[in-house]
Amino acid sequence: MAIPSVWSVTTTTPSEEAAREIARAVVSERLAAGASITGPIKSVFWHLGELGDGHEWRVELRTSDAARDKLAERIKELHPWDNPELVGQPIEWYPEEYGSWVARSTNASE
Repeated sequence: MAIPSVWSVTTTTPSEEAAREIARAVVSERLAAGASITGPIKSVFWHLGELGDGHEWRVELRTSDAARDKLAERIKELHPWDNPELVGQPIEWYPEEYGSWVARSTNASE
């Protein structure tokens, strides 16, 4: 039996409330199995032709191959910024039971 693929998808938001709203929405819609919110974090960035800095909250979500692209689209719909940071990477190692939980948790047909 193949171990299900698990992805970590991350975005940042301008407030804790925005982070919580995104996390709750995508987990309740079963696009992500779980979310972790950290912050505030200090960010330095280049935006609109100038150097900026500020505080952000990081949202890290665990999802499956099957839900990854739908999750990314939903985050873009919910996000207060027009072009939010949105990155993902496959998780290289995890116990089989964890991968199965992520797969089950992101299957809206259950």
